[in-house]
Amino acid sequence: MAERVASVTAHTITLPRETPYLGALRPGEEVNARGYIVRKGNRTVYPTVDRSVVLRIETTGGAVGWGETYGIVAPGTVLALVEDLLGPFVVGRDPLDAAVIHDDLYDLMRVRGYTGGFYLDALAAIDIALWDLAGKLAGLPLVKLLGGQRRERIPAYVSGLPERTRAARADLAAHWQEKGFSSFKFAAPVADDGLATEMATLRERLGADARIACDMHWAHTAEEAIRLIRAMEPHDLWFAEAPVHTEDLAGLARVAAQVSTTIAAGEEWRTVFDLVPRVERRACGIIQPEMGHTGVTEFMRIGGYAEAHHLKVIPHATIGIGLFLAASLHASAALAAVDCHEFQHSIFEPNRRLLTGDMDCADGFYTLPTAPGLGVEPSSEALDLLRS
Repeated sequence: MAERVASVTAHTITLPRETPYLGALRPGEEVNARGYIVRKGNRTVYPTVDRSVVLRIETTGGAVGWGETYGIVAPGTVLALVEDLLGPFVVGRDPLDAAVIHDDLYDLMRVRGYTGGFYLDALAAIDIALWDLAGKLAGLPLVKLLGGQRRERIPAYVSGLPERTRAARADLAAHWQEKGFSSFKFAAPVADDGLATEMATLRERLGADARIACDMHWAHTAEEAIRLIRAMEPHDLWFAEAPVHTEDLAGLARVAAQVSTTIAAGEEWRTVFDLVPRVERRACGIIQPEMGHTGVTEFMRIGGYAEAHHLKVIPHATIGIGLFLAASLHASAALAAVDCHEFQHSIFEPNRRLLTGDMDCADGFYTLPTAPGLGVEPSSEALDLLRS
């Protein structure tokens, strides 16, 4: 008899940080009683710790698959969705039916409007764990189940320069350039001297050959974004990410039509259905799926749709302990349209001890883990944190 899912459990891992994500607090930013801050530059909430939801699926034969999704804010919401709703519908299913199970779980709440947010984050963790199990049961790395491996290494760009001053941020970028990285992205909410000035400083420090992008964090109207992007363009802007509010499809299309820089979007999307209307409006040229939001099934659907419409795919960073980063690298290696992959060095480097396996990012490239499934597993320290 084929193996069946016997149990689905989820836990939160919390890790302290010396400096909050995106760098030190700016004037007017304060930590509240729950450990959250709101960045003034984009009005978005962040924790002062690293936090992730890790999911474990075990089969009747004792095989274990690992998944992961965002636990940045209100992680108990994801835990409740897994434990009370989604998990029981996965128990008893064939772990090799990952995409089928994904669609069945998606349909459970479709008519209630849950086509995004926490519900699909929880679903993403289950989907990743099932694909991990499928690879382990087949004795193959995940990429081999996704159509085959197109590349051994994936170009990586350094994302985020969490230093206090513009000069220090340029120094940090130059540090990574010396390590072999040639592509970079800075965050607009902490570019205190203005985007054009930040861009000019980085260009002067990194030279003409470096690729430099700007993450605009959904903070602008279309008219504001057009003005800001045009001011950066004389310094050879690589791409402008998330220039307008995520719900402003018309504004995104307007920006794309009015600037010469390629527009990137998609970090916050959960399914291919988020991509379709943007493609119809020709609103972006770079697609940025985030494995922690999409899971493997929707990530591949988004990537395939992007390929069919001749768009580039540059996946988002996959912030976590590294489980869904591994899934993202496998999927990226299987997609022809992938041009590069975000590298969140301020999270990857200090937290890599939480995984076993040979996943790495060095000399400007990611290398995929090679063991079956995701190729990585929680380390003994991570397992202790899951049990605590």
